[in-house]
Amino acid sequence: MTDYKKNRHAYFKLTYHLVIVTKYRHKCINDDVMKRLKEISEDLFSKWNCEMIEMNGEEDHIHILFDAPPQINLANTINSFKTVTSRYIRKEFQNYLSKYYWKPYFWSRSYMVLTTGGATIDVIKKYIEEQGE
Repeated sequence: MTDYKKNRHAYFKLTYHLVIVTKYRHKCINDDVMKRLKEISEDLFSKWNCEMIEMNGEEDHIHILFDAPPQINLANTINSFKTVTSRYIRKEFQNYLSKYYWKPYFWSRSYMVLTTGGATIDVIKKYIEEQGE
């Protein structure tokens, strides 16, 4: 059975898959940058009452799987995440990143976020259709 979380009025399990790419898709995420991104991410998500399940990536993008409560504004949370991580990474790896960026950039403005779940849409649709039978 799924481990649902709860608050005062709801049980929930909201899991998201977030993909963020570096500005201009520069291949600037090395092992040290990724390690620091993971540390910052865990801290941020816990402050926002979210749970980071998994995080990994490649030189030009990251993937984050996380659970979030229904109260958060997803777009604001993602933009805050990008702003804060960018600020820390640009400050801590200034010399390394100077060969990639001459302006204060790190992340692209765009991102992709997907909802995830254990059941497919077809299974849920069939379940709803069969209610009351």
